[in-house]
Amino acid sequence: MTVRLRKSEKEKFLSLIPQFKKVHILVIGDFILDQFVWGNVRRISPEAPVPVVNVQRESYMPGGCLNVAHNIRTLGGTVYPCGVVGRDLEGRLLLKTMRRDGIDTGGIIYDKTRPTSVKTRVIAHSQQVVRFDREKDENISPADVKKILHFVQSKIQSADVVILEDYGKGVIQEMLLKAVLSLAKKYKKPILVDPKEKNFPYYVGVTAITPNRAEACAALRNGRDWHGEDSVEEIGRGLLKQYKTEAVLMTLGEDGMALFEKNSSTIKIPTVAREVFDVSGAGDTVISVFALAIAAGAKMREAAILSNFAAGIVVGKLGTATVSPEELKEAVLAAS
Repeated sequence: MTVRLRKSEKEKFLSLIPQFKKVHILVIGDFILDQFVWGNVRRISPEAPVPVVNVQRESYMPGGCLNVAHNIRTLGGTVYPCGVVGRDLEGRLLLKTMRRDGIDTGGIIYDKTRPTSVKTRVIAHSQQVVRFDREKDENISPADVKKILHFVQSKIQSADVVILEDYGKGVIQEMLLKAVLSLAKKYKKPILVDPKEKNFPYYVGVTAITPNRAEACAALRNGRDWHGEDSVEEIGRGLLKQYKTEAVLMTLGEDGMALFEKNSSTIKIPTVAREVFDVSGAGDTVISVFALAIAAGAKMREAAILSNFAAGIVVGKLGTATVSPEELKEAVLAAS
């Protein structure tokens, strides 16, 4: 069914948002430094058919799982991110962005054998011209996994929800997943996963996963072609069964989202975005708000709808963006 908001639902959402300040979330995943190079284009290069960007400025943002942490922090939640960075200039810049944005730095694991992952986006006239990545994506060492688990053990009892943010850069792996899932079950903590295709076999038994359409299709159908609207139901229900999760929240781009729960009908949530400037980090916003709302007492359905409002806001901004409580309240109030 397609969602429409009643007055009572709006009131529930508006009452949930202030509760985010009481929420504590543990986020485990790949730390990435997002670099933005801003400029304009006045000509095409004589050397090749490419635009020449006249650089005006540069900026840095916490990326990867730290964008999830940044979203949670901006919405008032307390967040404990844990991941690996190199002992390099980029690692120091990432630490600086975390401190600037009020993100806890206690979960940083330093590894001098790995470079800090960096995504550089060149943006001209409000359009992304090119992106280039510098990273080492093989699995982190067993010693680094042990350090992460030590941090997780120190924080999990105080956390309301655990998020595994898998960017495929080597942090999320079988050994770590099994240990974190065991701890989450021991302390009865919901565990949400923003997945990567190659690690799907290890997500069995988590509380919920938030794949996009392509990831969901690849996980269940081994990369076979997508066949339209009927396949959304087939794949969502298939993921629920195969990975023994309580819920699958599938993001569908311009078609919004679909929520699949055991013993409940599928909920189709249409997009609320008015203009789409940049989809960078929209999935991070979705799982951030989904987790915050669940921790604040929302049902899965309510958490999914609220996360859809947040996603509609961030895609209207350039770069990896966040949502403020005021923006989220305004979006709910404006809904029909």
